Amino acid sequence: MDFSQVALNQGLTFLAWVSGIILLVVAGFLIKLLIDLSALVKNVNQTSILLNTELKPTLNELNETLHSINSIVKNTDQNMDSFKGAVERTLGKTKAVTGTLFSGLVKGFQVAWKMFAKK
Repeated sequence: MDFSQVALNQGLTFLAWVSGIILLVVAGFLIKLLIDLSALVKNVNQTSILLNTELKPTLNELNETLHSINSIVKNTDQNMDSFKGAVERTLGKTKAVTGTLFSGLVKGFQVAWKMFAKK
């Protein structure tokens, strides 16, 4: 064998060893990635179970609270309508009384003016 054949064999052998080592390193990283992904999936599953068990009662409480607030608002609205009606009735009566008093006051001034104007 000549020197070029030996150099070629050594180069190919080196290439084979380096390729094998690189494949082993990449395979190691892939195995580590799969282990980490498995742990991540377990944690996500536990988190989703925890959220599912804790979120449903919280949403039920929130729903009940919103119903309570809604009933309070409706009750307040009805009471405000009742108060508004009472104020309108009171103002109507006050307007009638005030109108009568004002017209009487104007007539009184007219009578007093006529009395003083005659003198």
